[in-house]
Amino acid sequence: MPEDPFVAHRGLLFTVAYEMLGSAAEAEDVVQDTWIRWDAIGPDGRAEVRDPRAYLARMTTRKALDRLRSNARRREDYVGEWLPEPLLTSPDVAEDVELAESVSFAMLTVLETLGPTERAVFVLREVFDLPYGEIAQAVDKSEAAVRQIAHRSREHVAARRPRMDVSRTEQQEVVDRFLAAVTGGDLQGLLDALAPDVVLVADGGGIAQALTSPVSGAKKVANLLRAFPKFGAGATVLPVLLNGAPGARITGTDDGHDTAIMFLVDGGRISRIYAVRNPHKLGSLEVETALTR
Repeated sequence: MPEDPFVAHRGLLFTVAYEMLGSAAEAEDVVQDTWIRWDAIGPDGRAEVRDPRAYLARMTTRKALDRLRSNARRREDYVGEWLPEPLLTSPDVAEDVELAESVSFAMLTVLETLGPTERAVFVLREVFDLPYGEIAQAVDKSEAAVRQIAHRSREHVAARRPRMDVSRTEQQEVVDRFLAAVTGGDLQGLLDALAPDVVLVADGGGIAQALTSPVSGAKKVANLLRAFPKFGAGATVLPVLLNGAPGARITGTDDGHDTAIMFLVDGGRISRIYAVRNPHKLGSLEVETALTR
């Protein structure tokens, strides 16, 4: 008996929803809603679907768009900086360069600057290479309008997207040096690992202690990070792969809140640091998430 198309494409559907929403929990909800809708059309109805992959992607996109639009007010009321939910990912994701870039923290934060429809069009076209006609059906626009939206979105992202031309090996080496300096309280080591204009962004969601606005400059960021011992004697830094790139997780802190840390490496130094402490966003750090294109 052939595998049900929903099961076959589940990883793809989750990836679409996650890239649109920046939330693993909400992406799972969207995928579940898609399954309910898919199951409801019955065996006969499913048999008539000529391209199940495109059909399921359209359903997922529509449900994710509804979520994006309803989330707008909640994002406005969010305490401090809003960052996406980090994902624990397998080495396979890191080896797929295009996929790793599309789900990287740096890219997800750029996608946050797009409107809901623009974000959907960009993700479906640039990441998953869906035909314009299929995207038009997913976002309820004409094909001509989708082409215009895709062009604007592409230019918008190109103007803001970070450089990602370093190898995973180089990223790992830089992150390892940084983590050694953090755990050792080595100020000079931190300064050597950080770009002069590095930016640190943290997200505590008003629940865990975190910076409420970004901090810029190597000296300011290094002075903040060298205070790692304040997390407590039992705190541990664990190197992990997050969103397809080398990252870290801090556990065992005195306040009981873990931290996921993601990095952007440019020119042999770290140019951006993302620290997520909101416990509601750390639920996907125990098991690797399957992401596919």
